[in-house]
Amino acid sequence: MEKVIRGLAFVLGDNIDTDQIIPAEMLSYNPADPQERKYFGRYALSGVPPSSCGLPDGNVRFVEDGQFKTRYAVIIAGRNFGCGSSREHAPLAIAEAGCAVVVAESYARIFYRNSINGGYLIPLETRQRLIETIRTGNEVQIDLGSYVLTDIAAGCEHKLNDLGDAAQIVAAGGIFNYAKQTGML
Repeated sequence: MEKVIRGLAFVLGDNIDTDQIIPAEMLSYNPADPQERKYFGRYALSGVPPSSCGLPDGNVRFVEDGQFKTRYAVIIAGRNFGCGSSREHAPLAIAEAGCAVVVAESYARIFYRNSINGGYLIPLETRQRLIETIRTGNEVQIDLGSYVLTDIAAGCEHKLNDLGDAAQIVAAGGIFNYAKQTGML
């Protein structure tokens, strides 16, 4: 696991659900097939209404039309990110798009655990409402050693909650890798 992640932020609002993260009609792709798996990245966050995106015009797409990867390294979200169904395709889609970290005020617990157990994303929580200060396109840096997010342009630092015991699972690349590394499997 990288200790520092730096890149552009994509800002979302509250209650972003799994149907918005990866619409149900895209679940026909097979995540076990590498040629089909990449389509999860192409359609990541394609169900999010424009009013939930972090720019005044709301016309920012997470993944540009015709592309499979996003230019955004970090998602900044509000409360209850990943609510809705228990599908593990939601964190997979964000990861396939090339985004490594989601920073939210809170998560639906099943999304949080799917992110960690599958080794898809690093789901970090913040005590502050960052969606009102960080904008889509701002360059941010996350230091995973100190759990600090820095908004580079504003020069502001924000403390994040640490992952606790889940950090070992994230570092291993998911629950199965962790179990193998620790001799459980």
